[in-house]
Amino acid sequence: MTRIAAGEENAFTEIYQRYSPGLFGMALRILNDVKEAEDVLQEGFVSMWRRAASFDAERSSPFAWAVMIVRHKAIDKLRVRHRSEKLTERVMEERGIEEPEDSESDLDPVLRDRRNHLKTALQRIPEEQRQVVEMAFFSGMTHEEIAQQLDTPLGTVKARIRRGLIRLRSYIKERL
Repeated sequence: MTRIAAGEENAFTEIYQRYSPGLFGMALRILNDVKEAEDVLQEGFVSMWRRAASFDAERSSPFAWAVMIVRHKAIDKLRVRHRSEKLTERVMEERGIEEPEDSESDLDPVLRDRRNHLKTALQRIPEEQRQVVEMAFFSGMTHEEIAQQLDTPLGTVKARIRRGLIRLRSYIKERL
């Protein structure tokens, strides 16, 4: 790790060849998606390269340190995925797009109540914020694409998305 911290690419290549199969397997088990596991592996090794000087041999072995980095990155990606899926479900419901029927969910009055609460919360968000949130999370548009389509500055689009999500969260928490 000292050699990597000094910028020796050969040392980094050795670590990559030795650790990447195991780290990839771990990321794949966490994410259950090959592409995302590859992305996490790459992000993890970039992080190791940049943070090699912070490695402390008294606290862990190089492999344990690498496992920790890649594991945290995989968990972060998993959290982002789950947040995105939940928001997509919320927007679909708000727009009246039906999900495939799930007999157990349809029978659950608590779930039905939460869905109705979410629809109400989405309606409380100002139209300009709701519009950009829907474009970003349900139409899959980038912030730049939204700004271009609405002929609005990028910073304004980002601020509207952020404020919309904050308001949505506060409206949902009111009910809980």
